[in-house]
Amino acid sequence: MSKGNELNGVEDTLYIPLAARIYVSEKFPHFFYDKKALSLKFKIQTAGIDDNSTEFFYMDSVCRQETMDVKIKKFLDENKKANVVFLGAGLETSYNRIGNKTANFYQLDLPDVMELRKRVLGNAENEKLISGDMFELEWIKEIDTSLPTLISVAGVYEYFNEDKIVDMIKKMKAQLPNGELIFDATNSKGLEYANKYVKKTGNKNAQMYFRLDNPIEFANKTHTELISVDGFFKDALKTCKNLKFKTKIYMYFADKLKRTMIIHLGF
Repeated sequence: MSKGNELNGVEDTLYIPLAARIYVSEKFPHFFYDKKALSLKFKIQTAGIDDNSTEFFYMDSVCRQETMDVKIKKFLDENKKANVVFLGAGLETSYNRIGNKTANFYQLDLPDVMELRKRVLGNAENEKLISGDMFELEWIKEIDTSLPTLISVAGVYEYFNEDKIVDMIKKMKAQLPNGELIFDATNSKGLEYANKYVKKTGNKNAQMYFRLDNPIEFANKTHTELISVDGFFKDALKTCKNLKFKTKIYMYFADKLKRTMIIHLGF
């Protein structure tokens, strides 16, 4: 594999959460350990990200996914036969961490990203890789819509405008009667900080637009049920004792001021 990043623009941001999972798995393995991510450490160039990153932003990325992992595991505990769909999958390794062999897993992203994913992560027996645009919803034809379906969208919606996201969720609801959606969201102030960070890592082509300041209002716009709103950092603050003081402060106030959230909607 090439030593340089193979993708540009928004797609290039898939390397940021990978670098974060490697960092946290090495430093705080008792809190979060991603064996698959660690196996990629010397295969993909993350030096530019590491040089310009901070502990807080690595924890932000990992705690986001850890919170979503918990929700996926709970969903699968309650629904033994079900679908889990990762939209904008990138190089996310949640499938490996969850380790469920009875559910149907679907990974969707743009064709060049899925080609890279297939080379790097392979394709498991109960995992289907789909190339396409998640907003076109062609991927729904690939799944059994009669089964309970959890859709996970991590680190993606921020790059699109709200109208497009609202329209997509309404259309998903119409086609997935047994569906639920989890996604991360950032409020106005949090989005400001996030844009500064992505630019600092060297990617100046991935501006973020979507911010969410009122989850109840957003659920009403999408005609969905707001199941829960969760912060990222509560468990990490209890578990990771060697965090830098500055990191702890940022994490505490990110949760307290709802700068980062996991939104869980029911269709």
